Amino acid sequence: MSIANEVDRRRTFAIISHPDAGKTTLTEKLLLFAGAIQIAGSVKARKASRHASSDWMEIEKQRGISVASSVMQMEYRDCVINLLDTPGHQDFSEDTYRVLTAVDAALMVIDAGNGVEPQTIRLLQVCRARNTPIITFINKLDREVREPLELLSEIEAHLGMDAVPFSWPVGMGRSFGGVFDIRHNHMRVFKAGEERRNDQDEIIEGLDNPAIASRFGEAFAKANEEIELIQAAAPEFDHEAFLAGQQTPVFFGSAINNFGVQEVLDVLVELAPKPGPREALQRTVQPQEPKFSGVVFKVQANMDPAHRDRVAFVRVSSGRFERGMKLKVARTGKEIRPNNVVSFLSQRRELVEEAYAGDVIGIPNHGVLHLGDVLTEGENLQFTGLPFFAPELFQAVEVKDPLRIKQLRIGLTQLGEEGAIQVFRPEAAGGALLLGAIGQLQFEVVAHRLKTEYGVEARMMPSRYNMARWITSEDPKALRKFMDANAAHIAYDVVDAAAFLVSSQAQLRVAQELYPAIEFHAMREHAGKVFGAKA
Repeated sequence: MSIANEVDRRRTFAIISHPDAGKTTLTEKLLLFAGAIQIAGSVKARKASRHASSDWMEIEKQRGISVASSVMQMEYRDCVINLLDTPGHQDFSEDTYRVLTAVDAALMVIDAGNGVEPQTIRLLQVCRARNTPIITFINKLDREVREPLELLSEIEAHLGMDAVPFSWPVGMGRSFGGVFDIRHNHMRVFKAGEERRNDQDEIIEGLDNPAIASRFGEAFAKANEEIELIQAAAPEFDHEAFLAGQQTPVFFGSAINNFGVQEVLDVLVELAPKPGPREALQRTVQPQEPKFSGVVFKVQANMDPAHRDRVAFVRVSSGRFERGMKLKVARTGKEIRPNNVVSFLSQRRELVEEAYAGDVIGIPNHGVLHLGDVLTEGENLQFTGLPFFAPELFQAVEVKDPLRIKQLRIGLTQLGEEGAIQVFRPEAAGGALLLGAIGQLQFEVVAHRLKTEYGVEARMMPSRYNMARWITSEDPKALRKFMDANAAHIAYDVVDAAAFLVSSQAQLRVAQELYPAIEFHAMREHAGKVFGAKA
């Protein structure tokens, strides 16, 4: 097959949601329906031997939440699907933001009882900024939930785009009878059961079929009225508007019962975009180009604790990857020949012989590859838009056993490079390392991972800082003068980008007034280059 044909087969998407909306459950059921796994794990049964297929980290199994993004590849209907499951918890939103730079579409999961929640709104804003096409799955219809028309209105208000229902629920909770497939004019009858497959569902043809009305009574009469209303009021589905991020197809179902899942999988294959061009600082890179290029959007340490490896997750942007091919790391100019490149199905790895634009491959390495690194066959490229946000919480960290200081530094360096937390090294000699985070749970996860993965008991202590800004200046002398005058407040992150640490907004304002030649940034791009939001 040609590169163009292989690219046409790819679908790469992320699943996003607020915590507990059922995202990880839906991920598993998509894998189940695609035939990638034979039995779904249970995120509820935390003490059982089965856990969510996409949750591999020990702390995830203990807490029953996702705190790291997972990458899974599967084939369905002659398409290669790259599915990225993201952390729902807001404390890990940075990881999710970076994942969203590596996908061509997003599947948004909404809890029908809670509607659009705060974390979902933040993620939607990222998708909207990138015009990422969004498919919406409204979950948990087997429970007593909110009215579907109300949910639809809320989605449109927060997304700023038209919500076009592809299916509609008949009843909810105990009276949940199933969903009516508007596109295909039939009703799929609901029957509880996790291991059920779609081909076991009962189908009743026709909205005007008297068998539906007599069997589901008032619930169907209400649904019928609502379907007529939305067909009259809602715009028709427009594929181009969907690809431009202006419309979202909406599905209703119950992921825990495998209900409504296959329709989502089918629409991903039929409507989600194939890999498109990606912007580099130097030029626009087309996916069908013959030469390989890719960008590291995620680094994960210790996926295999026995080997203490770090896996760089690379989104292929163009061309064809072949195992053992010579690649250049644009940031350093180093050449690598990766032979043990892997694809993933959660913890299960398979050696990759070839990959194409849209695929996500994992390159095990020992610190050679960092977040944002671009790999090419020789060309110098820099892809844009991989964000690091200024932390809002800080803690100093020390090791309980002084003999383990080396392990502490190794552990924090690796965890900092993967983006699990931001690590700052004070310029002032003798200062304790500082950890910067978006949310408190990040500190807990890092402490847990230092203990279980590096054998280090770390002591977290309060810090006087609660704000950081990366600093640059077009005048190197002015920058050096500022850093010398404020040495007690200067620290370097994992890529040696200088940051100014303060304890209040007022302190930052004073520095801005006294040093107008200095730029203070709330966001940093990879490899030390600063961009974007000021102050």
